[in-house]
Amino acid sequence: MAEEKMDALLDYAGQKVETVVDTNRKMRVGIIGCGWIADAHVDSYKRMPDVEIVAGADLIPGKAAAFFKKHGVEGVKTDYASHKEMLDDESLQLDAVSICTYNRQHAGPAIYALQKGVHVMLEKPFTVTLDEAIEVMKAEKESGKILSIGFQPRLDPNMQMIKKIVESGELGQIYYIQTGGGRRRGIPTPFPEVTFIRDETAGLGALADIGCYSLDMVLNAIGYPKPLTVTGYKSDFFGKNPTTYPDNPEYAAKFGVDDFAAAFIRLEGGIILDFRIAWAMNINTPGDTIILGTQGGLRIPSTDCWNGSVGGPMTIYKTIGGINYETQVPIINDGGPSLFDRKIRSFLDACKNGGKAPVPTSQIIYNQAILDGIAKSAKLGREIEIEIPQV
Repeated sequence: MAEEKMDALLDYAGQKVETVVDTNRKMRVGIIGCGWIADAHVDSYKRMPDVEIVAGADLIPGKAAAFFKKHGVEGVKTDYASHKEMLDDESLQLDAVSICTYNRQHAGPAIYALQKGVHVMLEKPFTVTLDEAIEVMKAEKESGKILSIGFQPRLDPNMQMIKKIVESGELGQIYYIQTGGGRRRGIPTPFPEVTFIRDETAGLGALADIGCYSLDMVLNAIGYPKPLTVTGYKSDFFGKNPTTYPDNPEYAAKFGVDDFAAAFIRLEGGIILDFRIAWAMNINTPGDTIILGTQGGLRIPSTDCWNGSVGGPMTIYKTIGGINYETQVPIINDGGPSLFDRKIRSFLDACKNGGKAPVPTSQIIYNQAILDGIAKSAKLGREIEIEIPQV
């Protein structure tokens, strides 16, 4: 049996493990959408010894061919006008696809790929609306294939430590969480198609781009309780102001999403979630993430630009015998592969070994329901109940 060892990394229990990859059968992978985030997918797949990239599709003629040429990947079929044409090409014998399209094009390709019996790595956010996410989950259930959502921060050992601290019971019963983050100035516009800021392509702005990560950090730590109600707010003061873009003021007229969002969310179990996220704001951070429990509290330092990790050593606060104590949790650096490589590797292993999706839709549907609820509440200007249909 042909096998190749990959770099050691921490597993979910915090133990150092060595991944052994069977290279006898290579996974045949296609890329749908050849924009910015697809760079990371292709680079990661190239580092996987059991992967062969065989196809790519993009709505813009010639873009896919130029993309693979840039990355030095040869023999890739790219003469497709759409994802459907690529997935209909039975000669490819695709095992899996990475969907790297803009937000509003997540659902369609994911559903079609699942219907074709192909495993799916779907970039975040899950979708734009809750209704779209439910339709994707229906296709997933009918197909029996792996569908994993691209939340690589979960594989950061520091993120896993947050979950371990909560699950240890050290904090007691969790009752309040404050989370969020963002950028003082960081609207993602250095792209010809400006797909991140147009409503017809992105649908949601900072809320979905980095807000979904921030929500996953705390919701995963506390076991993803069901969201019940939400009061949401969105704004676009910076995005629509031409002075925000000194070199390209025309971006302001194209801006159609949120650059700031906030919400007050009630979760099952009596937990309150206070959330805020930004692409642009007049402050360096909207605050650290804090998790408050009946026996202790946890402070997670914010980052300058929400990057999927923590901004420094975390602190646990406790009062024992009337005396206040603080315990610092040092930053963990396990020296293993990048978070993106871990994301792709865990997806491939699940596909090859019949395992479960590393980041399952059964959890991320709650994340999506909150994003959808914030957008709807902001439009209505009032609190709304969150209703999630059974799949």
